[in-house]
Amino acid sequence: MTETITARISRWATELQYDQLTDDAIREAKRYLLDSLGCALGGYQQYDVKIAIEVLEENGGSGPATVIGTGRQMDAVSASLLNALMVRVMDYNDIYWKQDPSHPSDIIPAAMACGERSGKGGRDLILGIVLGHEFEMRLCEAAFPGIRERGWHHATLTAFVAPIVAARLLDLDWEQMQHAIGISGSRMGTFGAVTAGKLTMMKNTVDPMATQSGVLAALLAERGYTGPEHVIDGKEGLVHCMGPEWKLELLEEGLGDGFRITQCGMKAFPTEALTHAPISCTLDLIKENDLAPEQVEKVRIRSLARAADILADPSKYDPRSKETADHSLPYVIAAAVAERQVTPLQFTDEKIMDPTIRAQLNKVEVVADPEIEALFPELQRVIVTVVTTDGREFTKQIDYPKGDPRNPLTDREIEEKFDALAEGVLTLEMGKRVKETVWNLESLESITELMLLLQARG
Repeated sequence: MTETITARISRWATELQYDQLTDDAIREAKRYLLDSLGCALGGYQQYDVKIAIEVLEENGGSGPATVIGTGRQMDAVSASLLNALMVRVMDYNDIYWKQDPSHPSDIIPAAMACGERSGKGGRDLILGIVLGHEFEMRLCEAAFPGIRERGWHHATLTAFVAPIVAARLLDLDWEQMQHAIGISGSRMGTFGAVTAGKLTMMKNTVDPMATQSGVLAALLAERGYTGPEHVIDGKEGLVHCMGPEWKLELLEEGLGDGFRITQCGMKAFPTEALTHAPISCTLDLIKENDLAPEQVEKVRIRSLARAADILADPSKYDPRSKETADHSLPYVIAAAVAERQVTPLQFTDEKIMDPTIRAQLNKVEVVADPEIEALFPELQRVIVTVVTTDGREFTKQIDYPKGDPRNPLTDREIEEKFDALAEGVLTLEMGKRVKETVWNLESLESITELMLLLQARG
């Protein structure tokens, strides 16, 4: 009988050792961890998270895993959901887009929770981060077209990857890991409806739920629970149900020769990834030409068809919530024109309804450009033209946004982002200790030591 792909992946993932990681992969794991912790501290202050904390404090159990912000020790399943939601809720964490978009750092809380449960240290956390990025990114590359274009959300893929990370941090053997993949992957198909049209809190919650699913699956497998081994490549598995074309060889080719985490990107803006290049162009044009909002007649954006479809449908011209606003190309461009910045400050309820920003919404025109479409995903080209009320035109083109691996955030910029997001939760001294701990993560004896540094002051 031919061995399933989940068996081969599980064998490799359980055998991979920290000493086999490249220096670049280790460095990037630290960078993505610090970025994710900053996002989580910002996320801790969001209303969505407050609801989830209240629900799980009532219904979850005590345990070995630390919840960011509260410092409470909870069961690994509950803690993984809460921490992943904090990382994800502001739409400010990492981004990878090949065929499908994904946010591999959503899986880091699975490594945290399971690593705390099994008494792991910094090297184990680094290994878990690298594994999560490796297989999340490879799954994104394997579907042609991407599953988002078939109507499914990328949380569908996370459900196959989170159990790999959770199982590895729990020291499960390869067969238990394979069962964990089957348990989680077979139950977590996620509709693309969560990112279509008017958006709700579920937009940022489905991927954390997939992370939680992976943790639960690994804990079940640890006790002997079984799941379908053919969940990816067998009858009525992922490929069978979500055809037509998959290049499953991409899940295995070159494993260990290099690590995908070095090809992932970070976000310079707390918005959907395809808005980043248009925001950068618009901000540059507005600032370079010192244009006031009332001087702008139109902002014309030439971009991908999916940007026009997902980010500029009618609901995006009348955003009423943070979830819709940060996925609205008209809104983020309106904010750039009105306020010359696009930061978390532009996504409060008050700002979303601010009359100056809303006066810019209908000035934004998004045009799908077939030539730009043909270049994607190799390039994320966008061409922005600002037309002024006195008839002038200013145009700028960007092929990849700030944060792309070809134009990465510097360590200093990641620290500044962390500091801004941690403000109001940690003191400057507390934040400094977190940063020092992350940059020296390979020396950390206990993941819990790091997690306890993330408890809100007071």
